[in-house]
Amino acid sequence: MRHRKANVKLGRTASHRRAMLRNMATSLFEYGKITTTIFKAKAVRPLVDRLVTLAKRGDLHSLRQAGAVLTKPKVLKKLFDEAKVKFQDRISGYTSMIRIGLRAGDVAPMVVLELLGPDSTSASRSRPGTKISDRSRRVAASRIKAAAAGQTAETQAVEPAPETAAPTAEPAENTAETGTAAEDAAGAETEARETENTEPQSRDETAAEPDEPKIG
Repeated sequence: MRHRKANVKLGRTASHRRAMLRNMATSLFEYGKITTTIFKAKAVRPLVDRLVTLAKRGDLHSLRQAGAVLTKPKVLKKLFDEAKVKFQDRISGYTSMIRIGLRAGDVAPMVVLELLGPDSTSASRSRPGTKISDRSRRVAASRIKAAAAGQTAETQAVEPAPETAAPTAEPAENTAETGTAAEDAAGAETEARETENTEPQSRDETAAEPDEPKIG
């Protein structure tokens, strides 16, 4: 019985399995992501987390321990140079798995195993146990593009309205103000004329009145 045997055999011998996991970890740190089956990805994730922890520690002993696993010296140097900056805000969980469907032939579930950076979020990852097909991805992308295009068209249709409405309202106000000013000027002229006509009449009436006789 396989009691207390946590590791998976993956249909390989111990030496073959160890060499495969070393190559997968080296490729992941070299290229940033790899495409593999979900079972192999789950098997290599603990190894990747341990290597990143050693790189963040950064001492000579950690360098030698990581060098015993990784197969390329340049990848080892790259890991120790970038680990402290790239994973400084994380204490664990340095990788993410994104399901990409089933492999043609043996129908094995495939995933993309990638390293997370300082600005990475989990919004693009699918929920565990869900299968997202390529068609659903294309449909979702087309819907997002259509919604963005609709918003752009509405914005372009609404923006010119205030610009065209403002010039039409201004002439009406100017016309009303001009008409009021003209009426005020005409009224002032009429009042001035009436005043000129009434003053001579009052003077003539004053001159025509006879003097009162004096009683001695």
